[in-house]
Amino acid sequence: MFEQTFKNIDDILHKDAGCGSELDYVEQTSWILFLKYLDDLEKDKETAALLSGKSYNRIIDVQYRWNTWAAPKLENDRIDHNAITGDDLVDFVNVELFPYLKKFKANAESADTIEYKIGEIFSELKNRIQSGYNLREVVNLIDELRFITHAEKHEMSHLYEGKIKNMGNAGRNGGEYYTPRPLIRTIVKIVNPKIGDTIYDGASGSAGFLVEAFNYLNKPNLSTKDIETLQTRTFYGKEKKSLAYIIGIMNMILHGVEAPNIIHTNTLAENLSDIQEKDRYGVILANPPFGGKERAEVQQNFPIKTSETASLFLQHFINILKAGGKAGVVIKNTFLSNTDNATVAIRKTLLENCNLHTVLDLPGGTFTGAGVKTVVLFFEKGKATKNVLFYQLNLDRNLGKTNPLNENDLAEFVELQKTKAESENSWTINIKDIDQTTFDLSVKNPNTPDEAPLREPKTIIEEIKALDEESAEILNSISDLI
Repeated sequence: MFEQTFKNIDDILHKDAGCGSELDYVEQTSWILFLKYLDDLEKDKETAALLSGKSYNRIIDVQYRWNTWAAPKLENDRIDHNAITGDDLVDFVNVELFPYLKKFKANAESADTIEYKIGEIFSELKNRIQSGYNLREVVNLIDELRFITHAEKHEMSHLYEGKIKNMGNAGRNGGEYYTPRPLIRTIVKIVNPKIGDTIYDGASGSAGFLVEAFNYLNKPNLSTKDIETLQTRTFYGKEKKSLAYIIGIMNMILHGVEAPNIIHTNTLAENLSDIQEKDRYGVILANPPFGGKERAEVQQNFPIKTSETASLFLQHFINILKAGGKAGVVIKNTFLSNTDNATVAIRKTLLENCNLHTVLDLPGGTFTGAGVKTVVLFFEKGKATKNVLFYQLNLDRNLGKTNPLNENDLAEFVELQKTKAESENSWTINIKDIDQTTFDLSVKNPNTPDEAPLREPKTIIEEIKALDEESAEILNSISDLI
């Protein structure tokens, strides 16, 4: 049911003058979906409070609640046909509802409350649906969705992930928001976070890393204390772009994190010298944007000056990781070999301050629409690197939109990484053996089987003749038997 509803909503938004692409469809679906989710959540809390003999004060005032403006119901639980629509509905949403919801940010007790998230979300986006009749149709469809059972929440979160994935093909840098989930799940497995760790992504995008880390830790039969730890003191993110920020918050909420600790900010605007021990995290999982350029004033926040966004993020991650902390970070493969002063200096810093224990070399096409090759750096802070395990993912097919990476592709890597075993695809290098001036870590697989040398055409023709003669002999011997 959910899937068909999502398709119907996209069809309506496609007709609206204010929505031009898949990115707009996801953004507009998100804010309406969020308000419906919030209403269901408040109803649940109200019911739970009544059953335990307590009272519950709703966050949203009566006139702004879902069942007042979006879905006023008749006795038969059908939406009242007199519910506001057309220009009246658009005016209410733009002039009354959004300004009311924006105020929550200023009035919230702290940034990690649902109230703060409500205010921040509605400060960051606007209603783009121009036709009040289209908006009424979308609201009616979303009202049919339920977020009550675990199965319903799981299906909704799965479909929302699908919409984020589609954004990667929608232009306007939509691909920045999507890291293939099989890759993220593998990175989480290798880093292996535990309940009690603080997990951070400073370029959180659609929050895929935080969501998968939550799924990894959110096992059945957790104690009440562990559940509270996961909900409030485990996952932290920062995101610069408004749309990605909104989608990341929504994605975490749909996956079960009620008030995500994601902040809308430019991570790189933070001066590294200002980071104190209390600001550091135990686990970092991230795929920072590569190819971007930062202005000179942003570069002043870093000891090693470079305009390359990914190199600045890597410095940030090394600094903000606690001693003994663990990280899995995706970066462009040229980071391993570039000879410019900044990259060499960052490689040296990484190897001296962290144990870069594993490098996963990914094939082209891993990221849909991105023409760059990437590697994943796995490191722990506090000890210098001595040996690095390299694993080169060699697949017998080309990756692409119709043939994406899957977890089975990475199963051998997960197993070999446990024991650091050598194979056709894995090898270990000793840091003493690399160039001590450039710290070049280029991927050069010493175990690749030698390819057979090319043969002369004459030799090939002779072989074909010999095979033909052999076939003729076999056929003759068969015919003699008949």
